[in-house]
Amino acid sequence: MTAINVHSQTKVTLKLESASFDQVINEIQNQTFYRFVFSERKIPDKKITINIKNEETFKVLDQILSSTNYNYKLLSNNLIVIKPRSNEDQGIDSVKLLDEVIVTALNIKKENRKIGYSVSTIDGSSLTKARESNLAMALEGLVAGLNVSGVNGGPGSSARILLRGTASKDAGPPLFIINGIPIDNTQRGSANEYGGVDYGDGISNINPDDVETITVLKGSSASALYGARAANGVIIITIKSGKKKSGNSVEYNSNFSFDSPVNNTDYQYIYGQGLQNLRPQNIAGAIATGILSWGEKMDGLQSVQINGENRPYVPVKDNIKTFYRTAPAFTNTISLNGGSDKSSYHASASVLDYQSILRNSDLNRKTANLFTSYDLTRKLTLTLNGNYIYEHGKNRSYLSDGPINANYGIAAIATSADQALLAPGYDVNTGAETRWNADEYKTNPYFTINKKEDNSSRDRFISSALIKYDLSNWVFLQGRFGYDISNDHIISIVPTGTAFSINGQGGINALNQSKTSELNTDILLSGNRDITKDLNIDISAGASFRNRRTKSNELTGTQFIIPYLYTIENLAAVSSKNALTRIVTQSAYYTIDLDFKKYLTLSSTGRYDVYSTLPRNSRGIFVPSVSGSFIFSNFLKIKGLDFGKIRASFAQTSGEPAVPYTTQIYYSSDKSINGVPLGNFSRDLPNYNLKPFTLNEFETGINLKLFGNKLDLDFTYFHRITNKEIINAGQSVTTGFTSAYVNLGKTRNTGIETSIQTNLITNKNFSWKAGINASHINNLLISIDGISSYAFGGTYRPLNASTALVVGKSITQIMAYDYQRDKNGNMIIGTDGIPKRGDMKPMGSVLPSYYGGFSNNFQYKSFSLSFLIDYKFGNKILSATETYSYVLGLNKATLIGRETGIVANGVYENGETNTINVPAYNYYPALATNISALAVLNGSFIKLRQVVLGYTFSSKILNKTPFKNVSIDLIGRNLLTILKYTKNIDPESQFSPSLAYAGIEGASLPATRTFGINLNLKFK
Repeated sequence: MTAINVHSQTKVTLKLESASFDQVINEIQNQTFYRFVFSERKIPDKKITINIKNEETFKVLDQILSSTNYNYKLLSNNLIVIKPRSNEDQGIDSVKLLDEVIVTALNIKKENRKIGYSVSTIDGSSLTKARESNLAMALEGLVAGLNVSGVNGGPGSSARILLRGTASKDAGPPLFIINGIPIDNTQRGSANEYGGVDYGDGISNINPDDVETITVLKGSSASALYGARAANGVIIITIKSGKKKSGNSVEYNSNFSFDSPVNNTDYQYIYGQGLQNLRPQNIAGAIATGILSWGEKMDGLQSVQINGENRPYVPVKDNIKTFYRTAPAFTNTISLNGGSDKSSYHASASVLDYQSILRNSDLNRKTANLFTSYDLTRKLTLTLNGNYIYEHGKNRSYLSDGPINANYGIAAIATSADQALLAPGYDVNTGAETRWNADEYKTNPYFTINKKEDNSSRDRFISSALIKYDLSNWVFLQGRFGYDISNDHIISIVPTGTAFSINGQGGINALNQSKTSELNTDILLSGNRDITKDLNIDISAGASFRNRRTKSNELTGTQFIIPYLYTIENLAAVSSKNALTRIVTQSAYYTIDLDFKKYLTLSSTGRYDVYSTLPRNSRGIFVPSVSGSFIFSNFLKIKGLDFGKIRASFAQTSGEPAVPYTTQIYYSSDKSINGVPLGNFSRDLPNYNLKPFTLNEFETGINLKLFGNKLDLDFTYFHRITNKEIINAGQSVTTGFTSAYVNLGKTRNTGIETSIQTNLITNKNFSWKAGINASHINNLLISIDGISSYAFGGTYRPLNASTALVVGKSITQIMAYDYQRDKNGNMIIGTDGIPKRGDMKPMGSVLPSYYGGFSNNFQYKSFSLSFLIDYKFGNKILSATETYSYVLGLNKATLIGRETGIVANGVYENGETNTINVPAYNYYPALATNISALAVLNGSFIKLRQVVLGYTFSSKILNKTPFKNVSIDLIGRNLLTILKYTKNIDPESQFSPSLAYAGIEGASLPATRTFGINLNLKFK
């Protein structure tokens, strides 16, 4: 088990009279970063009176535990265990060192020593300072086995989250759980090779200020109790809940930051705007060559510009910096916490106002959260949680292709052209778009930011209720209800005057209204009892019901009849589509732990699911798991070894089709002729014998704590096989269908995960903690449909390369055209003097095979400093920017032969040496079109991801103020790329979170560097 935390405060000020022990501990927790684990039945029962100022926590614990039979132990993750002293060793033995409680599947809490699989826990406080607009992005580099990457689409964009690589061809994000209830993480909108907008995913709605902890269940044994949805792992979010007997407290957190664009291009700035080695001679020539840098050497002489002005013919290197803006972001959160003898509560309200670096674009999110728990009787407890989110996105950026995408034009603008000359982007008299290049589909960037209207809104309510009854002191029964409902509205306008629209009349690109609801209910009977003196049993059994509904209405239309009146009634042509889907899953399950003398634990789980998405004759499947853990340090006495555990597990999980309604023919009506609707049906042949696919995983690992808990080592090996994947395989059109769903796919995934946490220095005034996590994934696609050797996925706008599933290779490969060569390895040159295109070949996986992070945390008195470095290696990128840099004359490689022409080094098909001289302005565009391998780049990198410098004001300073605790932090995120191999792009740039489009780059927002300040106030 791995835990990550952030340092803040170790000293406390207490003034209590006749307080209970847990009241004192709660007060220490409120003032420090320490967390405590103890049994309420096994703590000192004496009343405590204490009056101390700005004293170290350990001295306070020594004082209140003196003259008692209790002791404490600090673990590596700022967790303090309080236990009765042992007669055997007068301390806390290695078993007691792992009595930390971990939240596992179904929100069942288990002692860590019992767990036979890999689990990682992240403290929520580490996510609230150098924060991201999408909570998931803050996890990057923190957890072994967790690969996180995001869309470069501005605030609130989606994240691609993969645990342990790709377990199947449809691998997606893990299942997210909030306080035991699954939530919807559907991704709203995305770009493809023809453009589009990313409107964010479900997890981006969650306010990090409400998060207590995040627990990552990586393997199948850990997540098997959640069934099919957990085939890609589980991330459990525990919301802050307040503490009993803690009194009322108020906390205010304010975070201000600003994003600045980073220019990752390294273009040539020797030759300027123009064509065929000539600069523009008139305004028509300037407009025709707005994105072409095939002109003359820049000499500073006057040259006509896009707007008709004459300006010096000189390099303009700051177009990215001057077009985009430094964008501020504000987050303000106020929370109330407290509890009595019978109740606890946490309430919060938060406002996020996040401006995009793209002008006239922003995200505003308001959240309100309430968690309360109340003991109705001594045995009956009711817990309620509600989280309301309202989010509004204004003019989110288009991505990938040129239309309505401001990023495309700024990335492509000629090397001597000033982007400011494109403003305001439209004719002030007519409103028509100002043309600036020869392609009307490459929209003027200023027209986009000044005229585009693209607005999205979301109303979401995530609620849960739990009622728990203690049938006895060792068994309880609980029922749980969870409901997640979202209403989304998106309207995307192609404005009047847009050059590529019909007659410049614009239209409605999208008017979508959708409703998504997710109902989850479950009942659980659980007991924990000593069968004998040495043997304990912990058993639970339950059942659950899931009902997911989606309803959507989509409308598009062209040609606004009255200019600038953007209504449906004002459109010349309208088309619409309605959709309704429902998914139901019924499940029963059990989990059992047998614990022998607290050093040997054997566990088993089982789950039976019935899926509505499968045929009636094969809807059910049972998936089991077994695991075990052995605390060998109880028997193997080695100097320096405080604790040692080995673990092993085997599990099977299942999966249903990625989309419903694949087992029958369903008819639809989406077009009409003269008002008469036409019927239609899917060209996917239904399969009445479709079965759930299965994923089998074996996992083993070891956990060591050494040298007085100064070193914590965790190593895991896993081996996964996915069988009978549900594949949409191609069919002969003579069948009346183009494809069919079949159980044929097979994937293997193996890997290792390593985590090292160290307490290098710990003393009164200074501490230094460091951690490193590393993962290596080896993925292999064994079969697609039993016949095909590859299946294409996504592509980019140049359309000469693609991602694909390739048998015998890892998921997902880039397929691109390489040079054609003869048997001696010579390039084959065509009769036009251009190297000829060879076969399309797999060029490497878009997913890294090695990734991880390295963190350091320093504490000196009231100062703290932490930083995080993360890395990814072994992945490839398919870059549209790279291709266009050759086509448009931007790439430094195009400097060769500018004035002399190019004679390609190769031979004709008859073996004779090539002698044809081709002008550079013809050679490089043709070369990039023919040889798409030029666009395949090494995506490996090392980045300084985060730095936080903080100061916590001492209790002495705050003595006469209304504040109990005040801390201030200077933060930086995405500060520095230490290593990269991509010359003109950020190696993490991408436009879609879909696995099919992973690793594909093109015309996204530039990367940003973030600086800011975080202020936290806790009131007395």
